[in-house]
Amino acid sequence: MVATTTEQLTALASTTVVVHPLVLLSVADHHARSVPKGSTKRVVGVLLGQDNGKTINVANSFGIPFEEDERDPKTWFLDHNYIEGMWEMFKKVNAREKMIGWYHTGPKLRASDQEINDLLKRYIARPVMVIVDVRPQTVGIPTDAYFAVEEIKDDGTETRKTFLHVPTAIEAEEAEEIGVEHLLRDIKDSTTTTLSTRVSEQLASLRGLQSRIGDIQKYLSDVAAGKMPVNHQIVYHLQDALNLLPNLNDPETTQSFASTTNDELLVVYLSSLMRAVIALHALVDNKASLGKAELEEGKGKDAKKDEKGKGDKKKEDEKKTDKAASKPTDPKGAT
Repeated sequence: MVATTTEQLTALASTTVVVHPLVLLSVADHHARSVPKGSTKRVVGVLLGQDNGKTINVANSFGIPFEEDERDPKTWFLDHNYIEGMWEMFKKVNAREKMIGWYHTGPKLRASDQEINDLLKRYIARPVMVIVDVRPQTVGIPTDAYFAVEEIKDDGTETRKTFLHVPTAIEAEEAEEIGVEHLLRDIKDSTTTTLSTRVSEQLASLRGLQSRIGDIQKYLSDVAAGKMPVNHQIVYHLQDALNLLPNLNDPETTQSFASTTNDELLVVYLSSLMRAVIALHALVDNKASLGKAELEEGKGKDAKKDEKGKGDKKKEDEKKTDKAASKPTDPKGAT
């Protein structure tokens, strides 16, 4: 574990971990095959890619046998011989990809993470730990990346082992983008329209934003209550984010927001009117079609009744004629 000063921590925190979709699919498949539904167990694996200093490119992964006692998080087993065997085979396939870290499906940090990270330092000089949240209700980016550091305080106080959170991003190469696009096309619900899909995506984004704002609020409340120490880097980032917000006290800004909102609401209002008119027009057309069909059906029934009446009358006339022809002649009337 690297001893790190405050300046080095700041430099390390600017490192970005780029995770490819292939890794997310592999981790999700690993979890689905290994963990039964309803269980809180996690799976562990090794990450492969390139460490370029400021950017860590996670392009591939493989799972490893891992067991831990749910009642005692300090009791766990990891087959490092399996890691060595898999690494030898992966080197033959793609020598450019190196072991750069490890992953687990958390979804949060565990007490044994430091020990597992120390074990993997036998193979990786600076391992990055990525927590992949495979829960289906997860909103936003499902990855969190950490570096294990030994923080040295500037005031000379005792050092402590901890994990430093670093930003993550999801990026894909052209081949991966094509594969993901085909996958999404196959699982896309054909009954939904483009508008409903866009609304669902925006709703998911707003839920993710709400979750992040809730985390910020909880952190600030804990700092204000004295439960957590003040982290000046987090405060600086929050201040930068707040500085990007528009000044709603400015009349010109407020007027522009109101004009844009009114224009959008006008479009929604006109769309609603057109939709109502089209629905009424369809209702009138349907009523007219039904009335015409009923009228034609009534005329057909009357024509059939007339034909039937004529046929019955003709049959009665024929019966009367037959009776008259078969009646015997009176002998008194014969000459």
